[in-house]
Parts: sequence; structure tokens; C-alpha cells
Amino acid sequence: MKAPLSTSSTCTSVAKKARSSPLLLVLALFLLCFSFLYGEDLKELLARHGEEASRLIANTYSNNIESGQSTAPPSEVAETMMTTTTTKRKWKGRLAFALNDEDEDEDEACDVFSGSWVRDDAEHPLYREEACPYIHPQLTCQARGRPDTAYQRWRWQPHDCTLPAFDAVRILEALRGKRMLYVGDSLGRGQFASMVCLLQSAIPDAGARSFEMSADQQHTVFTAREYNATVEFYWAPFLLESNSDNAAVHRISERMVRRGSIGYHGRHWEGVDVIVFNTYLWWCTGLRFRILNGPWEDAGKEKAWEWMSTEEAYGMAFRDMLQWVRDNMDFNTTRVFFTSMSPTHQKSQDWGDAPGHNCYNETTMIGDPGYWGSDGRRSVMRMIREILDGDGADVPLTFLNITQLSMYRKDAHTSIYKKQWSQPTAAQLADPKTPLC
Repeated sequence: MKAPLSTSSTCTSVAKKARSSPLLLVLALFLLCFSFLYGEDLKELLARHGEEASRLIANTYSNNIESGQSTAPPSEVAETMMTTTTTKRKWKGRLAFALNDEDEDEDEACDVFSGSWVRDDAEHPLYREEACPYIHPQLTCQARGRPDTAYQRWRWQPHDCTLPAFDAVRILEALRGKRMLYVGDSLGRGQFASMVCLLQSAIPDAGARSFEMSADQQHTVFTAREYNATVEFYWAPFLLESNSDNAAVHRISERMVRRGSIGYHGRHWEGVDVIVFNTYLWWCTGLRFRILNGPWEDAGKEKAWEWMSTEEAYGMAFRDMLQWVRDNMDFNTTRVFFTSMSPTHQKSQDWGDAPGHNCYNETTMIGDPGYWGSDGRRSVMRMIREILDGDGADVPLTFLNITQLSMYRKDAHTSIYKKQWSQPTAAQLADPKTPLC
């Protein structure tokens, strides 16, 4: 059942409240892995646009600091993302791969994204970097000299339930004869690598598994042959067609996406059984974003493109993604996930340290349960909520709200311990105040 490699060149479920289904919770847990690891273009992006983008980060509710009113705490943001008051019909069918009954008492439901990190030396790490050959060079912290290992020994503990222990065989059985696909940027690629590393423990025979990447590095496929199952990653940082779609060379400052182009990448996603979308950081180039209204041949013509606010442009892509799901996935047999934004921890003053530093050399997490840094646009979270509560309410999408739980983990970035686009100078390595997280 292995899918061919492509050759192109160039928050909690809002649709359905998260419950403590063992398989769903296990899957959600592993989608959290590497949620902190934005890779290739972070240094260039934040250095160029950080100050302008930060002006958008603030309270997205009616409270106004300047008027003397208090801002809504981050816990309210998460709670608001959970609230569903839809004006469009809700999808009422059963979800594939969920073990819980549809009529399960809602009082027994569990918000797996509200909790805390607890130390677990007995069971963590769930896999070791040196034992998994599938990790991208931008994520191999230990191989590139990171001296500490404590960041690997924490597990997420929801307030109202306990996540089941990882069972690779159970996940593989659920995926037997199926395709699971991650689509997005380097956050999705990190989650894909983590899932593959977790699953390979149940396939000790190297001949029973394979790992292939297309020549353009856009599509990667891990195959578990005995299970006739694949876990895949497809590079599409905006989901729509863009001028940053080259998976190997995409450091473009004047970014642009083409309106109505979801099918350009979507043709490579057809036929999947489980799909996990993410897109966020690449949109954060400032207060507005360029949208191409015609073919790429006209991109150099000023009248061929227009400016949109970042939130409006992001919402356009999110709606197009939902329409692709409607058109291409059978809600009775498939599963759709969307992963929320991941923080960058670029401003040490956010967590009370002296300004001018970032996540480098951080070995402890943030202890304030209400912490919300300047690297999380609540306006984007609100845009997602409005769409899923409104014209997207008919799509049974599981929203993986990893944002705040990831904000606590300023210790969990690759920092300088990864393959860099350009070799850092000795001064940067000695005191990396530039965005190397």
C-alpha cells in the first residue's frame, strides 16, 4: 500500500471535544513531540521581522490594558478555544480510530491539553536519538554537542486524566493498511520524525521497514512492511502553493502564496487515512502578507498581487484546507488533525530574565501555569476558533492545542545544537544572543 513519492519540483478538538480514548490520547501525546523545534528559517525570519510582528501580539479579547481593564489570562484563551457555539451544522458521524463510544458521558471527558509537565526518569526518554536513524540533522541535539539531557525526561500530565503508556504495536495495528501523513513546515517534520522513532521500536528487523525521501526532499515516507502501513511527511509550509515550497532552499524574505492553490500540494495528499496539518511560523513576516491572484509568471507585476493582514491571509489558507478535507476525505473512515502554533522563546524578558537573550542554555521550564509569551499570536488562535465555530464546524477536525503547554518548555529547543543554514561564528557560539533557537 506504500504511496509513491511525490516528484514536484518547485488547542483540544473544537469539532469534537477530546476524550480519554486510549488510542486518541496516545496519538495526541506523540503529536506533541518536537512541537518546540522550528528549524531552518527561524534565525533569518525573526531577525528580520521580529519587532514588527510583535506589535500584533496582545490581547485578542475586548479587554484593553490602556483603559485599565485586565487582559484575559492565557487559560481563558485555551478555554475559549474549547467552547463551541456553532452557527453551522455539526458533523454527527463516528470518527475512525477512536475507541471511545459516541454516547460516552461528557462528564468523563478530558482536556488533554490542560495540565503540567512532570519528571519521569523511569520511562523517559521513550527513545534515544542515537538509536533512531531517521531524525533530521536540525533535530539531533545530542550528536551536535548538547551537554544536558534533562529536557528528555519530562512527560505531559493532564489535570483530569492519565495518558496511557505508549504502545507501538497498538498504533501500528490501528494503521494497518493505512497511510498517515504530516503536512506543514519543520514543526510537522519534527513530529513525523518523533512518531517514526517511536514506532520503529516495534519493528526490530531493519528489513521490515524502510525510509525514503523524494529527490526534492518534499515527500518522505516511512514504511512498516508487515503492517502495510506508511507514516509520511510532506513539506508545504503554507499549505497553499508559495514561493517557499522548495524543501531544500527556501530562505525567502518576501514571501507570497497563491490564492486558491490548495490543490497544488493537495494532489499528493489524496488517499490518506490520517492527516496532520500544521502551519504558522512562516506567516509571521509582519503585519501583512502578499497574496498572488494569478499565475506565478505574473508575480513580478504589482497589480497581480495584493496585501492582506496576516490574520486574514492565514484564515484564507485555513478555510481552503478545510474545503480540501471536505472534498477529499471520507469522515467515516479517516481522521483529520490540526496542530496549533509552537512558541519560539526568543525574548528572555518574557519569562522575567534580562533582555537580549533567548532559549540558549535554558535547562529549566517556565513554572507559571498562566504564562503566555510574546511569541504566540492570540489573534491567530482566535481566527482558528472563529472558523471552526462557524463555517468550518461541519468538519470533524481534532484541534491539537499544543501552544501553551509548549510555552512552558523554554528548555526544549535545539538552540545552537543543530545543523545550521550557515556556520555560527565563534562569538555567536560563545554567547548566542541572535535567534538560534
